[in-house]
Amino acid sequence: MEDISLVTLFGILLLLLVFSAFFSGSETSMMAINRYRLNSLVRRGNRSAKLVNRLLGKVDKLLGSILLGNTLLNVGAAAVTNIIILRLFGQNDLAILLGTLALTFVLLVFSEIMPKIIAASYPERIALPASYLLTPLITLFHPVVSVATAMVKGVLWLLRIKIETDQSRQKMTMEELRGLVLDAEHFLPRKHQKMLLNLVDLERITVNDVMIPRNHIEALDINADANELRQQIITCHHTLLPVYADTPSNIIGILHIKRVPALLQETTLDLTQLREILNEPYFIPSDTPLLKQLQQFQERHSRLGLVVDEYGELLGLMTLENILEEIVGEFTTQSPSQTGKFLRQEDGSVLLEGSSSLRELNRKLGLQLPLDGAKTLNGLILDHLEDIPETGTSLKIAGYPIEIIQTQDRIVKVARIFPAQPNNR
Repeated sequence: MEDISLVTLFGILLLLLVFSAFFSGSETSMMAINRYRLNSLVRRGNRSAKLVNRLLGKVDKLLGSILLGNTLLNVGAAAVTNIIILRLFGQNDLAILLGTLALTFVLLVFSEIMPKIIAASYPERIALPASYLLTPLITLFHPVVSVATAMVKGVLWLLRIKIETDQSRQKMTMEELRGLVLDAEHFLPRKHQKMLLNLVDLERITVNDVMIPRNHIEALDINADANELRQQIITCHHTLLPVYADTPSNIIGILHIKRVPALLQETTLDLTQLREILNEPYFIPSDTPLLKQLQQFQERHSRLGLVVDEYGELLGLMTLENILEEIVGEFTTQSPSQTGKFLRQEDGSVLLEGSSSLRELNRKLGLQLPLDGAKTLNGLILDHLEDIPETGTSLKIAGYPIEIIQTQDRIVKVARIFPAQPNNR
């Protein structure tokens, strides 16, 4: 080493510090890189992304190689620093101590903290090019890293520390996915973010929350007069119609309107043939999550189901469109029988049907009525008052003043809701 000049030694020391900084930055960038962005680059054929993805697939070898390289470089830097001090000051203990402290400071600032901060801020820019150098280094360091890894695993086994090697612990829960979508508000249009959140929330919503109530189902009575049935079919605004016998709760089948025209060509509607073209009704438990129901609709190639409670009693009707509207909002044209549920007044209030769904009111009118109990406005009012109100009764729920406009048959038929007012406390 005596033949090497001081200038060369300082150059070697600088080179060692630079490579140490490279390993420190590479480690941080590999751990901080966005996995979703990385997978997207891999699918698009990016070679650097493929290398990074391959390295992260054997993260124990990657970290072992980086730590081995960094350790060797730091030890080398300390040795070179010691040689430089001996050349300059001879066997001086104070000089060696000060030199060691100076090297520690330089390593900490320029080879550890600074490269890690840069790598954490720009992980993709660091990790992708670094993968070309790290890949051959892992192969080079493989024998040493394998021995070290085996020793580590042996010590962990003796300490009874279990290391999970499967990827199941990395699976994302629905709540974590929801958080990810919320965190991406700066990268997604608000409308797209809302749709994704609605899709995630399908796991928490049941068919009972969004179904069409039984008293709002448009259906055919197979035992009705043939001319009445004919007229009802002609004026129907739906593609699928439940068909019942005598009572609406006795559903015997589902009629696809597209299969009826041939029967309507006859002078008299043939009820026997009408029965033959009915599809078997599909019944859905009321507590089925919407996400599961969406999958079942897809598997059955169906678009309509009848919601029943635990006793088999008919509660309502569920369609594929109901689920899609929970994700993207209203997109279908309502039939005349479904219009008129909301009537805005000049004073800012809104006239509502008591049978209106609370979820629908919140979505369409921007309200924040509670959804953890009753499903309809009528149910919410009855639960709140614990009695059947008289016309003219006023109350406040969740900050919204509500006036009962009409009651009939022990239910609230029409109510008026006013804009929310702050609570006076």
